[in-house]
Amino acid sequence: MKSFGYAAQSKTSALAPWHFERREPKPDDVVVQIDYCGICHSDIHQARGEWGAEIFPMVPGHEITGHVIAVGSDVTRFKVGDRAAVGVIVESCLHCENCKASLENYCSDGGPRDTYNAKLRDGSPTYGGYSDIIVTPEHFVHTLQPHVDMAATAPLLCAGITTYSPLRHWLFNCAKKDVKEMKVGVVGLGGLGHLGLKFSHAFGAHTVQFTTSESKVEDAKKLGADEVIITKDPAQMAKHAGSFDFILDCVSAPHDMNAYLSLIKLDGTLCLVGIPEQPLSVHPFSLLANRRSLAGSGIGGMKETQEMLDFCAEKGIGADIEMTTYDQLNEAYERVVKGDVKYRFVLDNTALRQA
Repeated sequence: MKSFGYAAQSKTSALAPWHFERREPKPDDVVVQIDYCGICHSDIHQARGEWGAEIFPMVPGHEITGHVIAVGSDVTRFKVGDRAAVGVIVESCLHCENCKASLENYCSDGGPRDTYNAKLRDGSPTYGGYSDIIVTPEHFVHTLQPHVDMAATAPLLCAGITTYSPLRHWLFNCAKKDVKEMKVGVVGLGGLGHLGLKFSHAFGAHTVQFTTSESKVEDAKKLGADEVIITKDPAQMAKHAGSFDFILDCVSAPHDMNAYLSLIKLDGTLCLVGIPEQPLSVHPFSLLANRRSLAGSGIGGMKETQEMLDFCAEKGIGADIEMTTYDQLNEAYERVVKGDVKYRFVLDNTALRQA
């Protein structure tokens, strides 16, 4: 199928218009006309060749919402005109232990295949949501409720599930007490952190926002924080030593992990979802004290992602976004790198249909 989008031709080139071919739909495929696509910081890392293993030309984007314009003969959950969403992965083996447990994101047989900058098992490249359409197996397409804001929903497909999944896991699956009795911290108030804050508040936990910026205190409270800690103030940090059941670390810049580990109570957990470019240093005593755990989490499986989307629809949760267009893409990238966005950019794809 003919497609049009914006691609990076190399790690040093700016994204520019590009005509390309997508595969013809198979019997289990859904073709989605893309209305909105979030800009994730990982788009920038990969388009600029900062993580390695890049495949160029690259069409970024894995926070996709739109409408179904065609379905294969075996598709049962979608019809033309339905709202639909596509997230970070578009293929997994579907037969390994993890896939059978609806944890396709942790596929143990060859791994999941990303929505862009990857090759499917048949060797064909994947191209993402900075484009007019996407062709994806039904298994990896999500349904959207009729009343949700499609633009504000787009970032939920990555930033949303990235924060929802660990909170859901440690606050419910692993918890030894009611979530309303738990004290939860969220480190960083950005694209990830503001959604982690909303989810923790919606789950009913006592939620504390960590930030380096006093200017974000009022924002944090409006988004659901019961308390806000300015991390540059040692007295504020010391006041909360050994008191948190769970801390979700959403920061992608270098920072002192030991300072946050010192705030974890007995058998509590600090979970990383941010991806700093350099390795972080952890002192062994930070873990030995209070039998603390340091963990990580990456997106979620298809079942959990759909659960998250339905939960957001029920609770009225969406990302706080700034809309942008392709002629402002380079400026948007620079602002994301500087942390100068509240709190997620979303591309309006309607202009692509006129190109």
